[in-house]
Amino acid sequence: MSAFADITATGASAGNRVTNAIAMASRRTGVDFAYLLGQAKIESSLNPTARATTSSATGLYQFVDQSWLAVIDRHGSEYGLGWAADAISRGSNGHYHVSDPDLRQQILDLRKHPETASVMAAEHAADNKATLEQRLGREAEPVDLYMAHFLGVGGASKFLAMNDRAPGASAASMFPAAARANRSIFYDRQGNARSFAEIRDRFASKLQKGVDSIDGGDIQYVDNALPSGAKTVQPADYVRIETQRLATAADVTVRPEPQTARLAYLMLATLGR
Repeated sequence: MSAFADITATGASAGNRVTNAIAMASRRTGVDFAYLLGQAKIESSLNPTARATTSSATGLYQFVDQSWLAVIDRHGSEYGLGWAADAISRGSNGHYHVSDPDLRQQILDLRKHPETASVMAAEHAADNKATLEQRLGREAEPVDLYMAHFLGVGGASKFLAMNDRAPGASAASMFPAAARANRSIFYDRQGNARSFAEIRDRFASKLQKGVDSIDGGDIQYVDNALPSGAKTVQPADYVRIETQRLATAADVTVRPEPQTARLAYLMLATLGR
C-alpha cells in the first residue's frame, strides 16, 4: 500500500489533518503555531476548500489567485513545487501569469491542499516578520503579523511604528481607505475613532479567539498584489512580494501530470524537519 493510501486509511479526521498540516508548517518555518491556527480559523473556519463569494479567495488561508501565484513563485521550489514555480511569470504590470490554462488551474487548486496552503501561508508570514522586524527594530508578535495580513507589510509597518510612538492616537486619519472599508474596526458603535492601541488589541483578541468577524462586520483586506493605484480591496489578499524572480515564457516546459502533483502533495504531507 502506498504512503498516500496509508494516510487515507488511517481514518484521521479532516480536522486533524488540517491542524497537523499547520503544525508541520510552523515547525518547518518557525512561524508561531497559534498564529497560523488562529489565522486559518478566521479566514476559513479551518475548511480547506472554503471559497469566498466576492473574490477568487480559496482555501484555508483564502489566497486570491494573484497572491497565490506570487507566493508559489517565491517559495514553491523549496517544497517540491519547482514545476509550478517555473511555470509562473510576472508581467511588467506586476501580474503573475501561467501560459497553460490547465497548468494554471492545477497550481491554483493547490490552495485546497492543507499541507501546501499552510506552508505557503507560513512562508509568507515569515517574509512579513523579517520585514517588520527590520523596519520596527523589535520582534514582531503574532498580532503584528496579522496586521501585515490586513494592511500589507508596508501599511502594517506604518501602523505599528505609530502605535509604538503614540498608541492613543486615532488610526483612521492615517488609513482612510481601510477605515472606510472596515468601519467596525476603525470606529466604535458610537462612531468614535479607535486608537492604534485599541485596534491592535482587538486584532490580538480576534486572533486568539479565532472568531470570524469583529462586531459582525466582514473584514476586507487591502489588495497589495494588484498594481499600484488599484482601489479594490479583497478578502485575505496577501501583500505583494517585492523581490520576485521574473520567469519568462521559455521557463514553461512540459505540464506535469496529476500524478506529479499528487507526489508533491505527498512530499509536503510527510516530509518534516
